[in-house]
Amino acid sequence: MGQVWTAYDQRLDRRVAVKLLRPDKVTGPDSQDADELRRRFVRECRVTAQVDHPGLVTVHDAGSEGEDLYLVMQYVDGADLADHLAEHEPYPWHWAVAVAAQLCAVLSAVHAVPIVHRDLKPRNVMVRQDGTVTVLDLGVASVLDSDTTRLTHTGSPIGSPAYMAPEQAMSGAVGPYTDLYALGVLLHELLSGNVPFAGSTALGVLHRHLYEPPVPLRRLRPEVPDVLETLVLRLLAKDPQHRPASAQAVYEELLPLLPPRGPHTGG
Repeated sequence: MGQVWTAYDQRLDRRVAVKLLRPDKVTGPDSQDADELRRRFVRECRVTAQVDHPGLVTVHDAGSEGEDLYLVMQYVDGADLADHLAEHEPYPWHWAVAVAAQLCAVLSAVHAVPIVHRDLKPRNVMVRQDGTVTVLDLGVASVLDSDTTRLTHTGSPIGSPAYMAPEQAMSGAVGPYTDLYALGVLLHELLSGNVPFAGSTALGVLHRHLYEPPVPLRRLRPEVPDVLETLVLRLLAKDPQHRPASAQAVYEELLPLLPPRGPHTGG
């Protein structure tokens, strides 16, 4: 729905990231769709600013310039998780656990607002030089206690099909459990190198999410601990009621698997 540029804040002498609403989307032939896109963008500015967590990108400013809408955000120096995985494949399983635990901390804060991210995926996660992660985009989030959730119903599912929970694919109700499913997809990808369900079309991928069981991780990578495989399978349960109760509950299951804290080197 937009473009993201790196920019320089002259007033405060800092590098920032600026997200612009795509002009071609705003000035398309269907003015109703353009208005819908504008509402989504304004909502992104507001809901993202509600969450204060070190693992979530900070919003500095938002506004409009002529016909364009913009969101000014913290610039995050690092690599996105997809590139990080590609550079370090096979991804050490304890790294995957450390990433997932940090994401659980972010999701706990987001869900407390309450917001559902709805598009958690490696391209929306930055890995900094020190190994900490930052979640970048709440652009398709649902505010659970507001009628603005209806703004997302445009006749097609919002999100990325490879990471989309079955209930999201069916355009049904979403909740924190929807993000936990995406976390399960992300963990499966980090540990195996591939998402659990792929296909040549979005419809084919969504069909597999709905009806096919995921391949247990230890068949693909035997060194993955049993308890981690079991957790990923629970996160990928088709029925939201069969998934873990919360991001905090997932964090507590990951805690014993975290690598020991190493000495701080300042690097």
